[in-house]
Amino acid sequence: MNKEELSAMIAEILAGMGKEPMVKGSDYKPTKPGPQPKEEHFKEGDFVPDVTKLNLRELYLVDNPVDGEKFRKMKMKTPARLGSGRAGPRYKTLTMLRFRADHAAAQDAVWSELEADFAKEHDMLPTKTKCNDKEEYLTRPDLGRCFDEHNAKAIKGVIDTPPRVQIVVGDGLSSAAIAANAIDCLAAMKDGLKARGIQTGKDIFVKYCRVGAGDAVGDITGCELVCVLVGERPGLVTDKSMSAYITYKPHTGVSESSRTVVSNIHAQGTPAVEAGAYIAELIDTILKKKVSGVGLHLEAAQ
Repeated sequence: MNKEELSAMIAEILAGMGKEPMVKGSDYKPTKPGPQPKEEHFKEGDFVPDVTKLNLRELYLVDNPVDGEKFRKMKMKTPARLGSGRAGPRYKTLTMLRFRADHAAAQDAVWSELEADFAKEHDMLPTKTKCNDKEEYLTRPDLGRCFDEHNAKAIKGVIDTPPRVQIVVGDGLSSAAIAANAIDCLAAMKDGLKARGIQTGKDIFVKYCRVGAGDAVGDITGCELVCVLVGERPGLVTDKSMSAYITYKPHTGVSESSRTVVSNIHAQGTPAVEAGAYIAELIDTILKKKVSGVGLHLEAAQ
């Protein structure tokens, strides 16, 4: 292409720029402006409304739905982000802000820690795994499953005789979950065990705790069963989800399939008190069957 041909092509392109653009081979039609939110006026010093206080089950942002009432009833059964609506090709601002707020809460939960006197306030033995800080806990899961000599000796010191059931409370990946659920769950669980005549040892709190720390507690105490209440990895639905891991005859190296798990213990899932009562009943069943995990389900199926 010579200089004259290039100049002619550029001139043709510039001339065409004054015309309305074509979209998929059809005439261009500007999008009609959609419904606009009411303008809110804030005075200096006012706080912007907290989007995390909105109930996701009630938050329905679809404009002009075909059957909005039926969709709202469906949403009440799940915290999933359904009916988020859209602004053109993107999420609505409120949807995006809520997503970012929930993501930030999940990140904060992973790095947060319980108050230093949490264990003593609730009459638990304070212990710590071999992790020295939260960063080492996140990067070295193996160290979160065992104790050094000092902490092992402390656990041994409060155990006179091997208990039938040893309860362990661990911060895990969400200290917020333990702060919100552990105490109520623990109270209901111990009441249920006491009513069934089941002996428990001194409650143990484990800082920087992985589920496997319960196996190490089994080695040290010689208990028949260990129940570990631990904060779970936070997600976008909640940063306060706790689980209970129950293991019959716990010891280091026990298979993961040998654990019975009660999960989703939080305000939007199974409430802490209800979970505690159920866990006590489950522990009673496991002690009678003398098996937990997959073996318990196989036993029940026979």
